[in-house]
Amino acid sequence: MPILPLFSALLLASAAIPSAHATEVGVRTIAVFAPERGHDIAVTVWYPATGGGTPGLVGDNRLFEGAPALRDAPIAEGDFPLVLFSHGSGGRIEGMSWLATALAEAGFVVAGPNHPGTTSGDSTPAATPKIWERTADLSALIDRFSTDAGWSSAIDTTRIGVVGFSLGGAAAMEIGGARADLETYARYCDDYGKWDCAWFAGRRGYVDDMPVAVEKVDLRKLDKARFEQSNRDPRVRSVVAVDPGLAQAYVAESLKAIDIPISLINLGNPDTIPEAVISDTLAAHIPQARYATVADAVHFSFLPECKEGSAALLKSVGEVDPICDDPGSRTRGDIHAELKRLIVDALQRSLKASF
Repeated sequence: MPILPLFSALLLASAAIPSAHATEVGVRTIAVFAPERGHDIAVTVWYPATGGGTPGLVGDNRLFEGAPALRDAPIAEGDFPLVLFSHGSGGRIEGMSWLATALAEAGFVVAGPNHPGTTSGDSTPAATPKIWERTADLSALIDRFSTDAGWSSAIDTTRIGVVGFSLGGAAAMEIGGARADLETYARYCDDYGKWDCAWFAGRRGYVDDMPVAVEKVDLRKLDKARFEQSNRDPRVRSVVAVDPGLAQAYVAESLKAIDIPISLINLGNPDTIPEAVISDTLAAHIPQARYATVADAVHFSFLPECKEGSAALLKSVGEVDPICDDPGSRTRGDIHAELKRLIVDALQRSLKASF
């Protein structure tokens, strides 16, 4: 569950670049009221479209390649499953457009928020372990799409799935029924000291795209009741979690009680997957789980394809994580192609989508 804040300004410096290869995927940005937050949150929606709209690239910036979509195009006629997407810590939902467009092409409406407090340029250690805020964001989206006349006529709210990556994978797991134990998580961080645990100890966060000094997070002072509560939303019928955070902290009995299909995907070879996210043991506890690994990938392979010169640009701003380096023999595009197949297949199988 690494944090990707040093290049937040680069991620925000995106533009709607006209695309010569517009797909029949529409995209809109909407505001959704989130009761847990007490204010609106920004949500991007991808959906099967009938043409029209303004061609452009979603998620395109100085670092990453965007994916084509038709801005504000009319939605196609249909009764589509709804897939909610939760991005990784320090990321942005627009960066998941490479996958969201593939899901929309396959007949899903895909909606994802930029989670306050854990989004690029707005990311603090104190907000990171508050998974209940993320699951509440996702439940607020279900409320909106179930009642909004502009969307409810095109969405089958009996077929709702959640896809999450990294910290978003933890949110996906929890809205699907997993519960984490605070003391177990704290002990894991005492011993491990990397990834999310290093972020909690780092004494630095980001607010309004600027670095700020923050206090070290003492996990044992977190609201125990809220951290350990059930965040299950029974309207969610399928979950895909890629490199999910909190992997060492889930309560086994809660995993055994999950009654929906869960697809767990780890990025990397079995001997290279970090302890923070390895999920084979989780899958062994969940009755309807499927587990897969993506060979020669790393955690950052889930991010968009990098533009030429991105690695040097990241180095110039002091970023130490290998965000644009896929160490194996496969290209990131090839890794993405496999991930699209795995995720689309999992959701079509569990939500019975067709288009």
